[in-house]
Amino acid sequence: MQQTLPIQRVAAEPETAPRRRISIHWVGLPATIIGILAIWQAVVSIGGYRAFILPAPSLVLERLIAAATSGVLWQHSSATLGEALGGFGIALALGLSLGYLLAHTPWLERATAPVLAASQAVPVVAVAPLIILWFGPGIQSKLLIAALITFLPILISTVIALRGIPRELREMALISGASRWQMLRYVEAYLALPGIFGGVRTGLALATTGAVVGEFVAGRDGLGALINIARGLFDTPLIFVALITLATITLSLYMIATLLERLLVTWEA
Repeated sequence: MQQTLPIQRVAAEPETAPRRRISIHWVGLPATIIGILAIWQAVVSIGGYRAFILPAPSLVLERLIAAATSGVLWQHSSATLGEALGGFGIALALGLSLGYLLAHTPWLERATAPVLAASQAVPVVAVAPLIILWFGPGIQSKLLIAALITFLPILISTVIALRGIPRELREMALISGASRWQMLRYVEAYLALPGIFGGVRTGLALATTGAVVGEFVAGRDGLGALINIARGLFDTPLIFVALITLATITLSLYMIATLLERLLVTWEA
């Protein structure tokens, strides 16, 4: 069998089409942020709110600089980032493996679909105390919570992407003598990648949420724990600092996944 399958050449033909643009425009994002800050400042100025209710953007910036220079912000944000990425890695490995199995085993999908649907019907916030109780307040429980909230989007996108591969392309590969491994490498992984990336982007965004949920329930480190600490001290500017940092981390992960998709998936317009 030739090293390059005919199916791979067929799928690669549209590479001459222009690459997709990153969904988040570099010009629109700063303009949106400036608009939000302007509205925020106007609401504070007109309403005359006190700092513990709604701090001005300038006060939040001062608190951000203080937290960053003292190292407190890095300590908590790095903990949340590590837990989110660890949980995402676990969910990615399990989601891809089980998704491939379900996509090729319809009866198994029908048997497990009710269980998967029921597991997602229960909010992770409700399950988090049990996970903390069973696995302790350490990083293991935070990883598991992040993985639970991330798992299903990756699983569903994998199954849908693999099922969406045209049957004619599969048959062409089989006629060419492709083995199971070659079918996976040159056909399925190649053509399902755009759909899988949809679940990856969603999973990365949800992973930070899962990590923060675990930190809310039981944690001394992480942005969720920092919000709890700031709430107890009535330090509303610090709460805003934690929320802004969390949003920045989530947005950065989403943009990295989008950029990686743009670099890897070059055959789609």
